[in-house]
Amino acid sequence: MPSRPVRRAVFPGQFDPITNGHLDVIHRGLKLFDELIVAVGVNPEKKELFTLEERVHLISDLLKDQPAAKVRSYTGLTMDYVESVGATTILRGIRDATDLRYEFNIAMVNRSVGGVETVFVMTADQYALTSSSLIRQVVQLGGDLRKLKPLLPPSVIAALAQKAKNGAWTRPTGPDTPAT
Repeated sequence: MPSRPVRRAVFPGQFDPITNGHLDVIHRGLKLFDELIVAVGVNPEKKELFTLEERVHLISDLLKDQPAAKVRSYTGLTMDYVESVGATTILRGIRDATDLRYEFNIAMVNRSVGGVETVFVMTADQYALTSSSLIRQVVQLGGDLRKLKPLLPPSVIAALAQKAKNGAWTRPTGPDTPAT
């Protein structure tokens, strides 16, 4: 009997920083696919806290005990990257109806233009409000990193603390600075 092809999916994202919500989607995706490539990309519209290399390193360390998870960096169109690694599916996490609307449109283009299917996984309840963008904002405005413990792995909190200690970003000051 011929063996079936490997079910390989790509979970693309900026992961700046990776959250427990992302990890939840990754672990659930590993139950659905033989191999899951966590594809760490660059979004030119967003200012990053961590370099691409730092994000790959943080995620690789978090997934070191998951042999079916591969962490790779990429640039360019996700659809092209998916094809280049021989995957046929994109995995995406959905937190709410806003995510679904946004992701649905992208999924339709990926299927129409690239022949790539998208599988949506609903985020666990406790992570439904978690957003890397909001975490970056809390950090950049000098928020208390200890309060992020339910949302981030300890190694990510430590990396954020190190960045803050090294002055990797500065808190804005002035009359229009929001209070945290």
